[in-house]
Amino acid sequence: METLTATQEILIVAWWLALGMSVLLYVILDGADLGAGIFSLFVRDHHERGAIMTAMAGTWDANETWLIVAGGILFGTFPFVYGSAFHYLLVPLALVLWGIMSRAVALEFRHLASPGWQRFTDYVFGFSSLAVTFFGGMAVGAALQGFKLTHVDGRVPSYTGGAFEFFSLFSVWTGLCSVIAVTLAGTLFIRARFEKTEAIRQDAARWTGLIFWAAIIAVAITVLWSIAIFPWARDKWFGAYFWVWGLFFLASLFAIFQTLRSTRADRDLRAILWFIGAVAILGVGMLITMFPYLVPGTWTIWDGASPQVSITTFTLTMGGFLPVMIMYNWYQIWVFRARISKLVAYHT
Repeated sequence: METLTATQEILIVAWWLALGMSVLLYVILDGADLGAGIFSLFVRDHHERGAIMTAMAGTWDANETWLIVAGGILFGTFPFVYGSAFHYLLVPLALVLWGIMSRAVALEFRHLASPGWQRFTDYVFGFSSLAVTFFGGMAVGAALQGFKLTHVDGRVPSYTGGAFEFFSLFSVWTGLCSVIAVTLAGTLFIRARFEKTEAIRQDAARWTGLIFWAAIIAVAITVLWSIAIFPWARDKWFGAYFWVWGLFFLASLFAIFQTLRSTRADRDLRAILWFIGAVAILGVGMLITMFPYLVPGTWTIWDGASPQVSITTFTLTMGGFLPVMIMYNWYQIWVFRARISKLVAYHT
């Protein structure tokens, strides 16, 4: 790559932050929808399953847009990473794409189907939500492990492994952790969206306590496993600025237990906000831990960035798009903030 200018370095860091923010917003916003979809697999009442879909009907497409934004930023500002990482993660990301499309079809066509086909779309919605969550989590775990690149003078490095190199015990574990965390987000979402007298909300409340402790255990195991196998994480967490990471740990612990306290007090909105805070703290902590890597041990943000003309053009073209997206999301959440009952299911 050509020598970086000061302007290019600033733009690279800015778009790296924008990429991290987009991924984090997708996880927070669409994670609740995905978790509600997984939870729906255990809901027996036909109309309650339809009501879960209706609860997210006004916001799910905008929530998923953040995944497109993240992909666009990666393609426009870090194309070398985009090309090789998508080759490495082709199988899990193809399954994620299948799940996203299947969820969209189920959400849009359930109310047009006969009762028998409605039941089919319910299960498509639930299992596709599970597939997106699990294989998306696997992709994250595989990316943290890095991958092999070619190193030929004068050529852009490219992925050299096979289609199933992403598969490992750690990537399977991160997939399972994603399912646990997202299901917790889904139960919190259902608690906040349904009237307090609704049976489905009471079922979600019972689930919340169990999944909460499963999520705590999953996070603890993941952190310990990461310390054991990732030198780049271990060196930062126990390096000269160990006290900074200690503050991150204490802040996340505080937010997590405030989430539990709020759920026990039946304060649904407060519980969601504290949960979002905990996810944001953990996400920002991981982002800083990985810096300057986009893919640890494989691509830094400097090596994977676009040439100066391309990244400048992309900034001028797309720089104003992110604030518009944030305002659009906020407006939709505000409009569809009221609690609902199962009477709003698509069958009515």
